[in-house]
Amino acid sequence: MDAHTVLDHFKILTTIPRESGHEGPVTEYLCRWAESHGLACKTDAIGNVCISREASPGKEDVPTLVLQAHQDMVCEKNAGVQHDFAHDPIPYVIRDGWMIAPDTTLGADDGIGIAACLALLESDRPTGKLECVFTISEETGMDGAESMQEGFFTGKVLINLDSEDEGQLFIGCAGGENTEACFRYETEQIRDGYTRIELRVEGGQGGHSGDDINKERANAVRLLASFLKEELPFGMQIILLSGGGKSNAIARECRCVLAVPDYSATAARFQAYGDKVKARYAQTEPELCFAAKKNWYNEKVVAQKVAESLIEALTACPHGVVRMSPDIEGLVQTSTNLAAVRMRERGRIIISTSQRSSVETELDEVVQSVSDVFKKAGAQVRSFNRYPGWKPDLNSHVLALSVASYRRLFSQEPEVKAIHAGLECGLFLNKFPGLDMISFGPTLRGVHAPGERLELASLDKFVLLLDDLVCNYK
Repeated sequence: MDAHTVLDHFKILTTIPRESGHEGPVTEYLCRWAESHGLACKTDAIGNVCISREASPGKEDVPTLVLQAHQDMVCEKNAGVQHDFAHDPIPYVIRDGWMIAPDTTLGADDGIGIAACLALLESDRPTGKLECVFTISEETGMDGAESMQEGFFTGKVLINLDSEDEGQLFIGCAGGENTEACFRYETEQIRDGYTRIELRVEGGQGGHSGDDINKERANAVRLLASFLKEELPFGMQIILLSGGGKSNAIARECRCVLAVPDYSATAARFQAYGDKVKARYAQTEPELCFAAKKNWYNEKVVAQKVAESLIEALTACPHGVVRMSPDIEGLVQTSTNLAAVRMRERGRIIISTSQRSSVETELDEVVQSVSDVFKKAGAQVRSFNRYPGWKPDLNSHVLALSVASYRRLFSQEPEVKAIHAGLECGLFLNKFPGLDMISFGPTLRGVHAPGERLELASLDKFVLLLDDLVCNYK
């Protein structure tokens, strides 16, 4: 097993569609791959896969190890990019030591975890029994882990391969929940003498709503909503408002189409607003762009009372870090992400948000805070896809072996820490009490956003650590 083999497996995965909720092609691929290698394979009713390899001669007494990754990926692309995630391979380049998808997500989260499992399963490395578990829909609610039944795997030690910083060993994660608001509206006529204008906020970095929430990334939905609030006294009307993407991604782009009394004046105010925002984000968002152009939509506008309530709610909705951990320096404890706004059929406007916390009561509080904002504005609100956090265990046996392995291989100490992101470990611990778990991976950047990239040097170290830990586990 080496990094080149892992990367070859991952390159194959970039050609297989695996958007959350549509993992059928990759599930079938994994089953066929196992059959072609003479390995035991099973699936459950929801689509989770478990591929097993029996212990090597002399390793029969080694505890069974469960290696776990998720099949799905976040599918995001830049505006104007022609790419169909259901059919097209992920376009990537190798540049300056990184594997990069310039205009889409790469899917290294968590395709690289799958690839590492396949490389290890097909290798001749001497190991105890291995059970490689591949879950579905991790990115949209951890449905696979939530639905997994007792007995799907038998091992009592689980290595999660879904972390994104080489040199860091994770032993805890945040829990979370999604909150969605729905505004219902009637339409009105565009006022006499009004013209149409399209406004766009584009070029934001976006990123992971957990791992990147403290990195001063611009939220395009929030920025455009703030401008629209300033425009309310000028009598603007909303024809269209759309921005953001997945609930676990920071909104990179947002656009609206307005009916306004004075096109030139609105465009000038938008550019002036954009200049102030770009100055604020000059260090963290160098590609942020504000653009205005004429539009010829003939649709009616959102009833003004609802439009005003929507804008007030979007600007009042909390976004970002709520509280830092008082115990672990630099760790976000509680956060919330204003993820997306979409206009749907039958007069509905849907706002997606997600909340995270490693403290259960704080998660309840921030979910309630977001819900209250939208309920006060007259929206229907629901919270769903709750998942638990994973409490650190500093006395973990697999942690001790991982630290010793890292120290031996690289002559340096790894960081042992928790992460402000959701890992399936919390659900596994609830469903399979007594599991001893750890999570680690290579360095990924820009996860959940176009431009996602994998550092190849970190892949070498990740593979060495995994191989050494698995082969020497006792």
